[in-house]
Amino acid sequence: MTRPALPFFILPPAALLALGGCEPQEQAPAMDGDRSEQPAAPDDCLLLVWSNQNAPEVEFDRSHDVAEGGAISCATGTSPSQFEAAIAALRDAARSGNKARMLEEIGLPLMYIDASGNRRELNGRRDVDAVFDEVFDPHTLNALGRLDLSAMTVGGERGGFFELGALWLVVDEDGGRPRLVTINRQALDEAAQAAKAQAVRNQGEPIPFDKQ
Repeated sequence: MTRPALPFFILPPAALLALGGCEPQEQAPAMDGDRSEQPAAPDDCLLLVWSNQNAPEVEFDRSHDVAEGGAISCATGTSPSQFEAAIAALRDAARSGNKARMLEEIGLPLMYIDASGNRRELNGRRDVDAVFDEVFDPHTLNALGRLDLSAMTVGGERGGFFELGALWLVVDEDGGRPRLVTINRQALDEAAQAAKAQAVRNQGEPIPFDKQ
């Protein structure tokens, strides 16, 4: 199984970690039925996220909080509706080819890994602008133009990712809007190869007798 490429940064401690409680102080091991050691429920995470938002989209968040890897609110520190807004903006910007709109959705520093695996940290807008055409080439724009919340995976308080970790979105404050912070072209190529191999395998599957 191919592991997702993790972003090369550590997020600041999010307030949602407090839901797990403080470390036990010289107390007996939890007995059956003791819920103090269990992780926070998604509803608890959503409540914490909403407390940092002026106008939370309660219905949307409750119906879209489940993703591959866990609850979006617990794993990222923000709500599904905030991810949906960011994803839609990135998707539209990529499809239109609007450079200014794309730059608005980028978080800094932006980590860029090229097809050979070379890493480059872009710390300012000018840095991104100088290599924009290389970073946002047609292949990357095509991937961004296909983003969909239903295809996102969340990973252990690091954010949400797509394409085996080729594209990472994270937030810099609880309840905030995520930004694109990692573009891993090497992982993007690997994801494309894996998808092509899967398609070939599917084409080679025998047809059941009842469908011939």
